[in-house]
Amino acid sequence: MTPTYPSWIDDGSAIPDPLGYGERAVTFLRNLRHPKSRAPGRAFQLDPWMERIVRAIYSPRYLEDDTDNQISKGDRIITSVFLMVPRGNRKTSLGAALTLLHTIGPERRPLGQVVCAAADQKQARIAFDEAASILRQDRRLTPLVKIADARNRVTNRKHGTWLEALSADGATQHGRTPDFCLMDELHSWRNSSLWEALRTGLAKVPNSLNVIITTAGRGSAGVAFDQYDYARRVALGEIDDPGLLPILFEAPKGADWRDEAVWRQVNPGLRFGYPALSGLRQLAREAANRPADRASFKQLHLNMWADGAADPFCDLETYDKGSAPFTAEELDELRTEPCWLAVDLSSNRDLTVIVAAWRDGAEGYIVRPWFFCPKDNLEDRERYSGQPYRQWATDGLVTATEGNVVDFRAVEMKIRELCDEFDVQEIAFDPHLARNILNNLLEDGLPAVEMRQGAITMMPAIKELDRAITGERLRHGGHPVLRWNFENTEVETNSLGHLVRLTKSKRKLPIDGTVATAMAVARASAGETKYLKYDPIILEAA
Repeated sequence: MTPTYPSWIDDGSAIPDPLGYGERAVTFLRNLRHPKSRAPGRAFQLDPWMERIVRAIYSPRYLEDDTDNQISKGDRIITSVFLMVPRGNRKTSLGAALTLLHTIGPERRPLGQVVCAAADQKQARIAFDEAASILRQDRRLTPLVKIADARNRVTNRKHGTWLEALSADGATQHGRTPDFCLMDELHSWRNSSLWEALRTGLAKVPNSLNVIITTAGRGSAGVAFDQYDYARRVALGEIDDPGLLPILFEAPKGADWRDEAVWRQVNPGLRFGYPALSGLRQLAREAANRPADRASFKQLHLNMWADGAADPFCDLETYDKGSAPFTAEELDELRTEPCWLAVDLSSNRDLTVIVAAWRDGAEGYIVRPWFFCPKDNLEDRERYSGQPYRQWATDGLVTATEGNVVDFRAVEMKIRELCDEFDVQEIAFDPHLARNILNNLLEDGLPAVEMRQGAITMMPAIKELDRAITGERLRHGGHPVLRWNFENTEVETNSLGHLVRLTKSKRKLPIDGTVATAMAVARASAGETKYLKYDPIILEAA
């Protein structure tokens, strides 16, 4: 079992229900009918693992009033649920049933608001449509509600409580005060705006409940990882938060993804026939020979939260083996060693970066980055990336230049400082935006050159960086911003399987540090002498 595994799901332990609210919720759900159910009367299939979850949410209650904390007797102790379960375990059906519990069931409130939220309207409609299909299946319920498909809304005719599917820009949702939110597949939410709007809305209503139901995601950027990380720390006992119920069906990173015992541990529905075991076996056979499919299998069917991008350039566990901090003595020794700089400039969207590379023995490299971004958009960057840009600026990990675009004068000044401090053999520039700085440096006799970003130049650079990481011969000191850039980086291959270009799946997530590292490592690998002038033939052929 993983340390975070919810052992209470199947250990038979008692879930105290002093006021009977857990039993009430279970009884309501069992009386629902589902159009796809194979049970007699098409009864909703609330399997034991689901029932335990329902009881764990709704049974714990406050047993007396606490006016100082605005708590009433009978209020739920659980206010947030983070349920991470692999694909195919009928989490949508469970989520839809819970929305009905709060719309027409005993947890409803007069004129209450119930929300199914997702990254886009199509995804949000999945749970909504499931709830609507349950209502339509039962003639006892259809007179009680008004289903407006065009408006993505179900209304309780008697009590005025309504259920709505919601997505898109959270900025338009700040007026809402939901009593219950079902946040579906949080790992796919593109930014935190909708999350912030709904969470702040829930805080306006006493005894509200937020239920996140998701599969594992990728990378540490964004609201989904933040919530997963917090839930995991609660599950591990590192954080005491009685209001959060973490339910993490996840395989440990070191687990054998081909082991069917691991599959059964993290897929609670397998023992009841879903997902199909034969289907998982087929996916595993295909994944054995296709790395991209293997990454998807681990993420979606074993809930192994994936480091890196959808088609990762490198294995981050291997990358992290170069994270040991540099000692003062090591840094001092680098002052007299040949050094190669690479510069990738940006204006206001991406990061500007200088990466220095030194040879480390016959086969390895040492790299150090310096990042720059505009000061005026630090908060915007935090919002859409989930990364602590302001703290990075405070800690000196990023230089925030005045204004809303990177001040290239600060970048040029830093390059000149590095040339004074180290034995710089060459300063390689991505030509984009670099003409003025490059000319200024050349006029002063500094070894600035263009390094074009086409396949002829970048294919060997990417290959050399990949070789260094795979061979555990890249030392980077664990710089967090550089690691995040590597985490965002995907790689494009040609028909022959050659690594052609570094790319990213999300436009706003930077990979500039990875690109500059590849450039610097390539020039360190090829460079023997200083080039005082840009010679495209020499540089392209090196």
